[in-house]
Amino acid sequence: MKLISASVCVTLMCAAGLAAQSTETTKEKTKVRMDGGKEITTTGCLERNADGGFMLTGRQGAMEYALVGGHDLDKHVGHEIEVKGKTTDGDHGKVKVESKTKASNSATAHEKAELKGDLHALSVKSVKMISSHCAS
Repeated sequence: MKLISASVCVTLMCAAGLAAQSTETTKEKTKVRMDGGKEITTTGCLERNADGGFMLTGRQGAMEYALVGGHDLDKHVGHEIEVKGKTTDGDHGKVKVESKTKASNSATAHEKAELKGDLHALSVKSVKMISSHCAS
């Protein structure tokens, strides 16, 4: 989790540096995707990360996952949900972060990062609400 947040923060700082160098307008695109992975189905509580992303937390110290992709997750924050998708547990799968910032003066910054190791990410294929509140 910390790796995703740190990588996204580094990417955003680079983009902010480019924007600070110019009074021109800038456009930024950030893509986060997962390649490979092991198919799983898991349940947990959907929460927001400090960086604005989503996290699925399990009960009583169970695995936590940074969620990659997914649609309309905002409406399930605070709910217990079931998520099907691919995970980066162990040596399965890699998370890739790509950021492109382009200023109207044609200056472009392009950053890529690949995250693996102890990171537990889950690429969301489907979401099913189990309960409108999280179990403790």
